[in-house]
Amino acid sequence: MIVSLDHFVLTVRDIAATIGFYERLGMTVQHYGPGRVSLHFGRQKINLHPLGGEFEPKAALAMPGTADLCFLIDGPVASMADRLRAGGIAILLGPAERTGATGRILSIYCRDPDGNLVELSEPLA
Repeated sequence: MIVSLDHFVLTVRDIAATIGFYERLGMTVQHYGPGRVSLHFGRQKINLHPLGGEFEPKAALAMPGTADLCFLIDGPVASMADRLRAGGIAILLGPAERTGATGRILSIYCRDPDGNLVELSEPLA
C-alpha cells in the first residue's frame, strides 16, 4: 500500500532559474552528488534533471513544462499570493475553491520557469 509521496523529478531548461523560483516559494536546495540537485519541502523533495542531461532511468518523454503540481501551503493563500507578487511571479488564476486529496482547498495558480503549472493550496476546514 502506498502511504506518501517521497519525491518526483522535473526536467528543466535552467537549474538556477528553477532553484530561484522554488526558493521563493519556501523550498530549500540540496546538492547530493555529482551534478545532482534537489528542492526540499516538508518530508518530500523534487529532483531536478537538466534537459539533455537527464539521469537514468528517466521518463520516456522527459520534457520541461509537462507537469501540473499542487502543493499544500502553511498559512493563508492570500499571504502566498502576496509573496508571489513581491517576487515578480504572476498569478494565473485564483483564489479558487478546489477538491484536494483529503478535502476542500483554496488554490492559486502560477507557472515555474519551464511553464509547469504550479497550484498552491490552503486546506479548508
